[in-house]
Formats: sequence, structure tokens, C-alpha cells
Amino acid sequence: MYMRPIQTPPRTRGFTLVEVMVAVIVISVGLLGIASMQALALASTNNARMRSLAAIQAASLASIMHVNRDYWAKTPPPTVGVAQTTITDGTGILNMSAPDCASAVCDAEHMAAYDFQAWVAALNSVLPNPTATILCPNGTPPLVCSIQIKWLETNAGLNKQALTTGSAILDPTYQLYVQP
Repeated sequence: MYMRPIQTPPRTRGFTLVEVMVAVIVISVGLLGIASMQALALASTNNARMRSLAAIQAASLASIMHVNRDYWAKTPPPTVGVAQTTITDGTGILNMSAPDCASAVCDAEHMAAYDFQAWVAALNSVLPNPTATILCPNGTPPLVCSIQIKWLETNAGLNKQALTTGSAILDPTYQLYVQP
């Protein structure tokens, strides 16, 4: 006679509450990581957009300088600086009120002032707190001018302490050299 061993009742199979809680925590941490990567990607996209806009604005001023060579290539060329909407110039040439050169005939200096004021307005509309400096050093031809644009941007990848101390504010610069 063959005796069968006594079987214990089968153990209940499935997940315990602890296993479920661990799984939920792991999934939550993963989702938070994905959310932070998404925020950083959006911030990086915005910073790249600002850099592209600065490049477009610098190229726009370079084309303005090419069109009005009578003014920008003269000796000695002006040293011009822009701080937000204020146009400053050591000689005062571009600080004059420019006539509406779209409907009137203007000389080279008035056209430069008109174009430059329109460029400053466009720069202020696309970049946060822009500062532009245009340097055309004295020298022998060919003259090479430097267009430098700075603006403020916030780095979203930094921690809260960096945001409160102000070290998260970046001051990127775009520089273009042009021969008017």
C-alpha cells in the first residue's frame, strides 16, 4: 500500500500590500524624473529660441549696415551702445529724433537713426532685457564692426537655492562681426 504524503493547504498566491506600495513608490519616482526632464527640455528649448532670436537680430542689423554703407563705413565710424530702449552714442549722431524715412527722403545719418531706432524696438520686443553694443573701431579699411547682444535668461535646471541667490540668472552673449 502506497501512502500519500499529507499535503498542506496551498499558500495564497498574489501580491502583498508591501510589494504594491514599493511598486507605487518606484513608479512615482520614475514619473517625477520624467516630469523634471520635460521641464528642463522646455527651458532648454526656450533658451535656444532666445539665442536664435539674438542671431536673427544681429543679422538684421548687419544687413542694415550693408544697405547704408555711406554712414556705417565712414571714417571715423561711430561707437554705439543700446541699453533696452535707450539709444546712446558718444557723438549723439544716432540719438537724434529720426524722421519717418519710410515716407520721406533721408540722408545717410537720418536713415541710420531711423533704421537703428526700428531695430532697437524690434530687439526689445523679442528678447528679455536686451543690451546691444555696436563697436566700429577706427582704423584703415576694410572696417570691421562688432555687434554684441546680451539678454537675461533663467536656467531652470538649477536648484531653489540658486534661484533665490540669483545665480540662476544667466547673461548670454551673441557676437557678430560685420564689414559694412
